[in-house]
Amino acid sequence: MDVYRHPRSMEPLMPGARGRALAELTCQILSACGGLAAQVHSPIVLQAIAAIVREMNCYYSNLIEGHRTLPRDIERAMRQDFSHDTIQRQNQHLGLAHIQVEELLSKRGPEDHPDVYSQEFIRSVHRDFYTRLPDIMHWAHTASGKAYRIEPGQLRDYMVVVGQHTPPDSTALPEFLHRFQEFYGSPEIVETQRLIAIAAAHHRLAWIHPFGDGNGRVIRLHSQALLLRHGIAGHGLWTLSRGLARQRQRYFALLAAADLGRRNDLDGRGNLSDAALGEFCVFFLETMLDQVRFMSGMLELPTLRARIERHFQFQDLHLRRYREELMKTTRVLVDEGEIVRTRVQEITGKGPTVTAEIIKLGLAEGYFTTPSPKGPLRVAFPPGIRESCFPNLYLESTPENSLT
Repeated sequence: MDVYRHPRSMEPLMPGARGRALAELTCQILSACGGLAAQVHSPIVLQAIAAIVREMNCYYSNLIEGHRTLPRDIERAMRQDFSHDTIQRQNQHLGLAHIQVEELLSKRGPEDHPDVYSQEFIRSVHRDFYTRLPDIMHWAHTASGKAYRIEPGQLRDYMVVVGQHTPPDSTALPEFLHRFQEFYGSPEIVETQRLIAIAAAHHRLAWIHPFGDGNGRVIRLHSQALLLRHGIAGHGLWTLSRGLARQRQRYFALLAAADLGRRNDLDGRGNLSDAALGEFCVFFLETMLDQVRFMSGMLELPTLRARIERHFQFQDLHLRRYREELMKTTRVLVDEGEIVRTRVQEITGKGPTVTAEIIKLGLAEGYFTTPSPKGPLRVAFPPGIRESCFPNLYLESTPENSLT
């Protein structure tokens, strides 16, 4: 067991293999992220879309863990409307906790947590997640069925086996996490290598397996925190979890392959396979690029306007009056984020009385919101319009396995 008690057993910490592919992917991702953020001109529109992405992210994180939670169940959980079915209710709590922690991470700056690679920060993510779950969900079971309690933010104090991998001895976890922080948080990692380091850190933290339960969720939230801290998250306009869930079996297979030792004398100089780590990092970066491009297509303004128009033409058929006027107002709000109420009269060409009715109906239907009874109108994407505006956000499938 000596190999699991020394941080050198998780070397290499950066892949030497697949260097050219990783460099090219890094350039493409940075370019695509810059273009994505430039597509949204209003901070209010950005915040509204980022909120949708957080909901989508928790849906896919649940899906990766083998918990199928419908988008409408997540929306209900956000209103504190929980199911009477035990499993469905617990899935709602998991999804809601994920949304809340991700929102918290998006608001934290360097002054709150100077080093996002530190053991303290990683433990805080676990603690923030579990403290948002009811006490009954703080329990897990061993393979033999024995129950044990999960203490929020506490490192495991026992040995575990994850598939074919035996993570480090629990007594050595502080040393492994210190080495993790020392290496990945080093300023010597230049910005052109930072994305590769984030991908490698994702695997190595999974390999360490610091907690008794919740490692998969914490690791993905940690990766999101790294992307936010290094300015690669596109202001929250895209999500890594969607891409990982859509290739779930490959994600788990590549994680497991990178757990293994060197294949031969040509496979790097560390204890673990350099080639397998390189393959995982390529997959990770390819997934990032795919998701940035996906959301870029969703946010392309001319096609987004067209989708809004089609929604009002073919979806909201229950609207007997002012459908055209609501469509025009919503389309402008998607462009500008916020407008004064008198603009609705300009947009629709209607008189003050009819304009007031249009505003009242739009607020009731959730197409826009307002901070006060006479305040400006702000963009909103109610559940009924999201699939029209952002098609294919959600994947309907039921995974077979999970990373606990």
